[in-house]
Amino acid sequence: MKVDICFSPALYPFYADGNNYIAVVVDIFRATTTMCAALKNGAKCIIPVASIEEAQAYKAKGYLVGAERNVKRCDFADFGNSPFDYTKDKIEGKEVVFTTTNGTQAIDAADNADILTIGAFSNISALTDFCVRKQKDVIVLCAGWNNRFNIEDTLFGGALAARLIDRGYTSASDATRTALSMWREARRDTRGYINRTEHIKRLEANNLQDSVEYCLTEDTVNLVPVYDKETKKIN
Repeated sequence: MKVDICFSPALYPFYADGNNYIAVVVDIFRATTTMCAALKNGAKCIIPVASIEEAQAYKAKGYLVGAERNVKRCDFADFGNSPFDYTKDKIEGKEVVFTTTNGTQAIDAADNADILTIGAFSNISALTDFCVRKQKDVIVLCAGWNNRFNIEDTLFGGALAARLIDRGYTSASDATRTALSMWREARRDTRGYINRTEHIKRLEANNLQDSVEYCLTEDTVNLVPVYDKETKKIN
């Protein structure tokens, strides 16, 4: 099996040759980390939608809605895009509609994959085990920022690729080798490395840096969210 890294949803059509692979969508700051946290805290499912209009339509029907654009919570939403928003008392047993600037767009782009999963540092060990059990090629789709490359999602791609290669996978491309090289440099001080990034500055400018440490912490969640193509829900 091979592991490949797609640095941006805009590049994904060039990777998606057929569909017999696992797509791992990752948006470390913060959508995929937040989805993992919500499911850990008992949400029945996540309903990802790409547009604000879809989220507003669900809100009008009485659904709980998490919505964010350009790191800020949308004014009509119940929640923003912080993993700390989705507490057990608010979401346990409930369906949560979710839309974000980058993460849910990446999910929409990758829904042709045989299996679409949600990845974050918070569930990296569970995700590694899942991929190995399925015995399929893996494409890590980095949500990036407005279809541009970002560092944090690529670092996760390198971290996951390193674990999969240790379990028998091989590198599929120069993109994978680049992500691995970045991860080897960053892993001793991931927070220090991340402090260089554009997105840290966005979060700090909006006083949203409180979730950074959580988003970079491995194995706080022992589950793998999987997208159901028929229901269009993540469980």
